[in-house]
Amino acid sequence: MTPVWAGKLFVSCLECDRIFTVQRIGLFGGSFDPVHLGHLLIAHAACEELHLDKLFFIPAAQSPFKPERVLAPGKLRLRLLRLALAGNTKCAVDDQEIRRGGVSYTIDTVRNYKLRYSTAQLFYLLGADHVCTLPQWRQADELAQLVEFVVVRRPGVEVAALPAQFRVRTLNGFPFGVSSSQIRERIRAGLPIEHLVPTAVAEAIYNNRLYV
Repeated sequence: MTPVWAGKLFVSCLECDRIFTVQRIGLFGGSFDPVHLGHLLIAHAACEELHLDKLFFIPAAQSPFKPERVLAPGKLRLRLLRLALAGNTKCAVDDQEIRRGGVSYTIDTVRNYKLRYSTAQLFYLLGADHVCTLPQWRQADELAQLVEFVVVRRPGVEVAALPAQFRVRTLNGFPFGVSSSQIRERIRAGLPIEHLVPTAVAEAIYNNRLYV
């Protein structure tokens, strides 16, 4: 006959497992100028393949590798992201880099997440074309300890080898051969962008005459 306390102990252990389950959080940085369907496909693949509890889109105020690049105002890029992610409970927009202003350094953002989610496992999504620059990122050695990098494949781009201290995996995903720069060029040329960005994003771009 099973003692009553054994059942209670079993229930308590299940509750402990739920309490101490490590969260899996994805960080998706970039300019998102503008956000497009490729970004959303990446997010879908990341949530699915990495079993993420949450994925945060983190638009940069200014890239340290493209200091001369003039971006659309941060508030507009944030608005387009929120339109694109409306109704998506797995993803959220984090405006901390926009609020900080100046050059956006990933290490500052990752440290913020470690403070907010001290026990979580962090995954940082990284375009294949940026892999070769990773050792040059500010406090790269510390970043290597704090996050696991997830390389996003891009058609025609070979993934460079990285030093052993970086924890890296590759996202299988849905390779999408369209970039934000191509979308901006299409807008300037008067070409349609439907089917490349979410409908609500296209409408907001046209209504606000962005990228013309």
